[in-house]
Amino acid sequence: MTASSPWRGVWAVSGEREACQRVLDEILGAMNDARMDDAVVFAVRLATEEALANAVRHGHGGDPSLSLRVEAEVSPQSVMVSVQDAGPGFDPASVPDPTADENLTIASGRGLALIRAFMTEVEVPPPGNRIVMRWRGS
Repeated sequence: MTASSPWRGVWAVSGEREACQRVLDEILGAMNDARMDDAVVFAVRLATEEALANAVRHGHGGDPSLSLRVEAEVSPQSVMVSVQDAGPGFDPASVPDPTADENLTIASGRGLALIRAFMTEVEVPPPGNRIVMRWRGS
């Protein structure tokens, strides 16, 4: 990776923990090569783990044998991670706010809220079976 050419990775992997961990390790390795701050590496790791888990749990109904498509791009100033599952998708506007008083006792929505808290930008383009997360430095 040079200043003019970011590191890029594209994977088609099963939702099994080991396969997802290999992808995550490659992304984190590229971030370390780009000399990104530990706090940024932590934020991207946590958001990516959550996106992968949500794709397997919700998109694939818990079936780890279904394929995920993961894309990542790392430069010294930014990180983009996209996770796409084979499921029908969801409407992010329909996910309850887990911080609202009436939702404090339900588990739904916590993962998406965590991703939004740690990343600079989060999009879920229709039909909702892909999440694109970006961290951008100032």
